[in-house]
Amino acid sequence: MNKFLTKWAVTFFAVLIAEKILPGIYANSVGTLLIAALLLGILNAILRPILLVVTLPITLLTFGLFALVINGIVLALTSVLIPGFVVMGFWAAVWGALIISIFSAIINALVKG
Repeated sequence: MNKFLTKWAVTFFAVLIAEKILPGIYANSVGTLLIAALLLGILNAILRPILLVVTLPITLLTFGLFALVINGIVLALTSVLIPGFVVMGFWAAVWGALIISIFSAIINALVKG
């Protein structure tokens, strides 16, 4: 349970940073961000691996860069499912996914270190 809460907190802070940095990502409240981080974690655990397997050929052709598009799709889907959490457009989703990935890695390194 502690590991789950840690991952949720890391995802929350990464989404919060992306929301503050990017003009195309908005959230109505901190509660909305908490719910969005929870759903994003669930979608990343369930849907993202399926999408990565289905798109494996194009991911290999782009040397893994298509995985950013997959992450953007998952982030955009999160915004569709959570009222009050808005990702405006494809590029906002891709850049948001990149920022979330980078800051999640940094925060995870700090927490584990």
